[in-house]
Amino acid sequence: MLFNSEIFLFLFLPLTLLVFYLLGHFGKIKLALATLVIASLLYYGWWKPIYLPLILGSMTVNYVLGCLIQKLQRSGATGKAALVVGIVFNLGLLGYFKYANFFVDNLNALSGDDWKLAPILLPLAISFFTFQQIAYLVDVHQKKAQEVDLLRYALFVTFFPQLIAGPIVHHSEMMPQFANKNIGRFQLANLITGGMIFAIGLFKKVVLADNIAPYASAVFNASADGTSIEFVDAWTGVLAYTFQIYFDFSGYSDMAIGLGRMVGICLPLNFNSPYKATGIIDFWRRWHMTLSRFLRDYLYIPLGGNRMGPSRRYVNMITVMLLGGLWHGAGWNFVIWGGLHGVYLGVNHAWRSWRGDKISQGAWARGGSRLLTFLAVILAWVFFRASSIDSALNIIFGMVGMSGGVPLSPGALLAAVDREAAVLIAVLMGIAWYAPNTQQFMRDYINLDSADKYRVDRSTPLTRWLRWSPSLRSSIALALLTAITVMSLWQPSEFIYYQF
Repeated sequence: MLFNSEIFLFLFLPLTLLVFYLLGHFGKIKLALATLVIASLLYYGWWKPIYLPLILGSMTVNYVLGCLIQKLQRSGATGKAALVVGIVFNLGLLGYFKYANFFVDNLNALSGDDWKLAPILLPLAISFFTFQQIAYLVDVHQKKAQEVDLLRYALFVTFFPQLIAGPIVHHSEMMPQFANKNIGRFQLANLITGGMIFAIGLFKKVVLADNIAPYASAVFNASADGTSIEFVDAWTGVLAYTFQIYFDFSGYSDMAIGLGRMVGICLPLNFNSPYKATGIIDFWRRWHMTLSRFLRDYLYIPLGGNRMGPSRRYVNMITVMLLGGLWHGAGWNFVIWGGLHGVYLGVNHAWRSWRGDKISQGAWARGGSRLLTFLAVILAWVFFRASSIDSALNIIFGMVGMSGGVPLSPGALLAAVDREAAVLIAVLMGIAWYAPNTQQFMRDYINLDSADKYRVDRSTPLTRWLRWSPSLRSSIALALLTAITVMSLWQPSEFIYYQF
């Protein structure tokens, strides 16, 4: 069930909010939470109900193991064996559903055999709820988390705003909110603020991402079919995808936070204008922030982080990014994407070590750093989007002019460029580079009690007209934004991160 589908917008969401707040109004807090769990399972099972036992089984096993670790620690044991069992169980599920076919295909390629494995359809959200529960078990083992309430744990795993594509949340972020005595009590400010954040995200997805997507698909599909991609077409397709995935994932992240806020739950920020980054280190502090946090806390640091010397630090960094790439998809193109980012991070850290932290903050230096980072990210996106390594190389050859079609004059360039695509790309680039993001626009109301969690950049000057507040003007703006978006809902498309 897509956030941008009519059934979600006009049936599922209103009914869920109505029942949740009615039960909360009459003090039925547990029933209100149970409503969210049932709604989340309905949301998850809408595509293929056959996978409901999978998420329910995963949730039950991890809950039991979490309780077992706590029980063992109370008796004086470490509970490490139960933790290992939990990690093996979770990675085993993920490995079978996501990587079994990939493993068999590569084994056949190396050995010349012809092993057959029935195609396995990837269950929605398995990467996200697996990582989330691994983090939970590790936190329980480290005595950073404990849970005895099965209902709240079920909501932690299945909470529909972030179930399918994140953010990847920590137990410690969610449980205090689920246990809050005021949960379920209707607050108009939450509904209005959450509604505005959701509407902005929906606009990004439906109006911005979906309208640039055809230009990307045309080029990448042609490349997959073996068509030689010329210079202008290659850059058009790659830039189109660069902004498609940006506004697609930014839109999803906004919608997740907005939906959570509608029921009084604050989800962590997951997207913070990554194309404004002035280095790859900065990029990964802004793109899929909760995944970066998970990889750092549960993979990079346990591998030794930067505690074992510079050489080991770079090895750890590249290893983590290779695994992060493989997490995104079972394909060598994803491994190359992760490897490129691992190398980028290594170069960025080496540069900082050589130059020190006091790097020029002048406009030209920052502009050059942003452009260089942007170009590096674009190159990696080619492998991320392409269906194969050959297809990716075909597009890269076109980007560097090896496939011909390089305009040698401004007139030739104008004749070769799809002007509609060029205008749309220019507009999206301007928004991504220079416009305030959602949390800056909403910074006075997004989460006043814990602004640090959202890492809201309050330094960017915004006129009072641009800073959202609940008023008649804002209500009119929300209505117009929603109307434009709803009129564009002619064929809802999946979010890119649903496939991971």
